[in-house]
Amino acid sequence: MKILVADDSSTVRRLVAARLLADGYEVIEAEDGEEALRLALSERPDLVVLDKVMPKLDGFEVVRVLREREETRTLPIVMLTERSGEDDVLDGLGIGVDEYMPKPFSPRELSLRVRRALERR
Repeated sequence: MKILVADDSSTVRRLVAARLLADGYEVIEAEDGEEALRLALSERPDLVVLDKVMPKLDGFEVVRVLREREETRTLPIVMLTERSGEDDVLDGLGIGVDEYMPKPFSPRELSLRVRRALERR
């Protein structure tokens, strides 16, 4: 299974990718929202791990576009972000995020949430 990891922090991308690779997933990476959207549409990942605050397009804008398109409407999305206030979480869930995780994050919890989101698909 292929997972797209989109975060403007190369450190976060490396940490997330290392965990997902250890779990047996193929990983592709994006460093901004535009690249995340382009890769989500062209590479057709099985799941996206997405930061909210990114350059060019923020994570919520990416989610909105993915939810509007027929081919990505049901794509599982895990939002991994420092923006973890109640309003942020509720807004994310309201636009179609499947899992919402705050940073700093537990790699073990990320593994579990990714697996759960894929199982629900």
